[in-house]
Amino acid sequence: MPDLEAISGDVVDVALRLHRELGPGLLESVYEMLLAGRLAQMGYSVARQRAVDIEFDGLKFDGAFRIDLLVDERLLVEIKSVERLRAVHGKQLLTYLRLTNQPVGLLINFGGETLKEGLRRIVNDYRPSASSRLRVNQNPRRH
Repeated sequence: MPDLEAISGDVVDVALRLHRELGPGLLESVYEMLLAGRLAQMGYSVARQRAVDIEFDGLKFDGAFRIDLLVDERLLVEIKSVERLRAVHGKQLLTYLRLTNQPVGLLINFGGETLKEGLRRIVNDYRPSASSRLRVNQNPRRH
């Protein structure tokens, strides 16, 4: 099973090829579908629009948010198709990483002139010092 760095490298390589072949301007869903398809052809398990349930302050929220792509149950990929990434996009992915207790995610913007300017690797180094009131329902099959 490939490590996170190998998975990340493959996702970036495929995304670069897609951007080169298709260019900017398509809907996020198109890039998501094609990226997922090509990664699946490479042998990765790829979940699209994975719903995540959260529990907060005694309340449960089913499908509170959706992860664009979850590759091999370990790498979150958030896809955008905007002219330019904003700080809020990185914060969104970092929040998803924290709520799912995953260490690394990729933020990929297909909307820019080049993919290099729209590629961010986000690392979750958050370690709560006290028990959290916010818990996410996890898939028990963790890697």
